[in-house]
Amino acid sequence: MSMENLALFTDLYELTMGQSYFESWNAKATFELFVRKLPPNRGYLIAAGLEDVCNYLLNFRFKEEDLEFLRKKGFKEEFLEFLRGIRFTGDVWALPEGELVFQNEPIIRITAPIIEAQIFETFIINTVNFQTLIATKASRVVNSARGRPVIDFGSRRAHGIDAGIKAARASYIGGCIGTSNVLAGKLYGIPIFGTMAHSYIEAFPSEKEAFRAWIKSWGVDTVLLVDTYDTLRGVRNAIEVVEGLTGRKELKGVRMDSGDMVKLSKEARRILNEAGFVSTKIFVSGGLDEYVIDDYLNKGAEMDVFGVGSSLVTSDDAPKIDIVYKLVESEERGRLVPRMKIAENEKITLPGAKQVFRIEENGKYVKDIIGLSTEHLKGEKKLVRIFENGELVYRLPSLDEIREKAQTELSKLPEEYKKIRNPATYPVEISEELIKLTEKIKRSIV
Repeated sequence: MSMENLALFTDLYELTMGQSYFESWNAKATFELFVRKLPPNRGYLIAAGLEDVCNYLLNFRFKEEDLEFLRKKGFKEEFLEFLRGIRFTGDVWALPEGELVFQNEPIIRITAPIIEAQIFETFIINTVNFQTLIATKASRVVNSARGRPVIDFGSRRAHGIDAGIKAARASYIGGCIGTSNVLAGKLYGIPIFGTMAHSYIEAFPSEKEAFRAWIKSWGVDTVLLVDTYDTLRGVRNAIEVVEGLTGRKELKGVRMDSGDMVKLSKEARRILNEAGFVSTKIFVSGGLDEYVIDDYLNKGAEMDVFGVGSSLVTSDDAPKIDIVYKLVESEERGRLVPRMKIAENEKITLPGAKQVFRIEENGKYVKDIIGLSTEHLKGEKKLVRIFENGELVYRLPSLDEIREKAQTELSKLPEEYKKIRNPATYPVEISEELIKLTEKIKRSIV
């Protein structure tokens, strides 16, 4: 979907508020995107989606057909004329993609005329929510694989075409070595993987004939699917066909995705080794996630590469993030004044434009401090300037650079926060100045 056609990808109330702002008060405001609390069994999140947000802001505009649609919905001509010329003119600070995210920390901060900043809410939440969710899920799966490669196999089970493509990108950021999705490979330069389906084997009179046809077409630098009829017989057939055609004991891999995977992988490894195919890898797919992979490896499974699909691209054990986009400042008499929401305790927001200060000791992160953007606190400032007065001032890194950054950041996170079950809660503190400001505003409102 083109970023030039997304102005109407917003909730109606963003536009109804926009018309009212236009008629009475289109002053500047600051909004922040953050996560109230992490999903179940998540000790961290990996920020993803910023590149799409940048492209959206750069290309934001209403087309004539958009304005005509809004005209029919009762919006006033003066407001529609304003929308005809609207472009992003504000400032953006954000966590770069690949950075770690914890509870209540700003991921993106936008300061702009309030109509602009308000209209962007739907797209920004949608984009960062999904891609962060999948990048995090991928990192958990990769971590459970203990150094063995993981490939995204999930496009066919993703929630739509765009989700499949974005999931491939996000899972690569999270540590997958590639994807089965060819379009994602073209668009993002992600390595692509895949060989055959069970239907290919079934289409031939016998499994051996299918293997022969495949090897003649693709050579031995390939992976043969061995579990269509009988997994271990399939392994033996693969060995026989490869040796018969090439006279060598070389085959990239065999793949299985059904049966008692632990037992079958051990037997397959034994058969391959005894036949001299010691370098042949065992690829496994089918119903995998971080919990299943961890269980397989704990039981001594002989598995070299994992293809993970449905669970990865839907993050099925934690399919959403409690991510919100809230106003934290608005203009009053020419200056930005801190604002906050006061309601139930869990939905109270922290006022003012904020920065994340991450403290590292001996190569490991020990805690974060959320402070005001004007503060100078101990630790590395994590939000960086992305846009200034509507101009992109940040160099968008390559996908490989983002992926490498994610791996570097994860290496600095202590293991107790990366556990796939019941991880510890990473310490996030609020600065004294921010606490004082919060209490001051509470008193003034109450």
